[in-house]
Amino acid sequence: MGKGGTQSSSSAAAATSSQPISDGVLKKIVVAYTYVAIWIFLSFTVIVYNKYILDKKLYNWPFPISLTMIHMSFCASLAFFLVRVLRLVDLPSAMSTSLYISSVVPIGALYSLSLWLSNSAYIYLSVSFIQMLKALMPVAVYSIGVLLKKESYHSNTMLNMLSISLGVAVAAYGEARFDTWGVTLQIGAVAFEATRLVLIQILLTSKGISLNPITSLYYVAPCCLLFLSVPWLVVEYPLLRETSSFQFDWIIFGTNSLCAFALNLAVFLLVGKTSALTMNVAGVVKDWLLIAFSWSVIRDTVTPINLFGYGLAFLGVAYYNHAKLQGLKAKEAQRKVEGGGAGADHDEEKGRLLPDRDGDKRGDQQK
Repeated sequence: MGKGGTQSSSSAAAATSSQPISDGVLKKIVVAYTYVAIWIFLSFTVIVYNKYILDKKLYNWPFPISLTMIHMSFCASLAFFLVRVLRLVDLPSAMSTSLYISSVVPIGALYSLSLWLSNSAYIYLSVSFIQMLKALMPVAVYSIGVLLKKESYHSNTMLNMLSISLGVAVAAYGEARFDTWGVTLQIGAVAFEATRLVLIQILLTSKGISLNPITSLYYVAPCCLLFLSVPWLVVEYPLLRETSSFQFDWIIFGTNSLCAFALNLAVFLLVGKTSALTMNVAGVVKDWLLIAFSWSVIRDTVTPINLFGYGLAFLGVAYYNHAKLQGLKAKEAQRKVEGGGAGADHDEEKGRLLPDRDGDKRGDQQK
């Protein structure tokens, strides 16, 4: 009897495993991969497009503050249109004037600094090397989180952060076009972006306010414009005024800004239809594609030491993602037990494993 029961169970399992994928499941898979492909394409396009505009050997318009302000103006206008005119996106009811000043304004200041420095780095560094330096983002986020008491210190996690840092250091050692000022700019951008992401958790998420990419631009883009206008008036405006031959190219800057805004929409769709883990995996694929493109098309030099160092950093980031995912699953399992099984269909991957890397959200969304 026991043997017969075992055989029937095995047969049922085999029959279940051999069943074809339903049309509904297949459609969800196709849609998810379509969103991933769109996000990779747009993120890739924005990064390469910015590099093309800012690089002195290409379009030769080395004004990163101006470019960032063009992006912010375009994105703020479209976000206002979507929110206030078409009313396609709802604003959080808890957002008050005092909360905006105390929470959103500091986040906008950090965002403007991050975008300014990261775009400036494209003038001095190759696309491939910048992607390698961006691997330091989880190190910065975790370290700042510990300093601000948002993260708990764990020796194993810190050891993992050191391994990522070692990999990036090796990649920097093997960089053929190493530029100290460019590296300083990119590391500064990573530090400001990491601080911004931690402050979002402290100042907004902890108060029950959740912003999607569209509402984020609606609130943050005007702050960025305000803060960027100060260094722009001092640093770039005098130079632009002397460049009397420059004519604003509406096609170049219009399509560049449109790609930046479309990237924000793609982030909204990707996270909403898939998960944060999927976005991080897609980010890794995008980084390797950018490195390959930088080497094969732009003809940037990528050395074996570069790749070896980035490989070490990549393994560290992958392990960090895995550890965070396991932690999320453990918390979700505990929540289900304590809640008597309620919320069993909650997506365990919805928590953010790593900050978006082009600004990765937001890092790469405008960079």
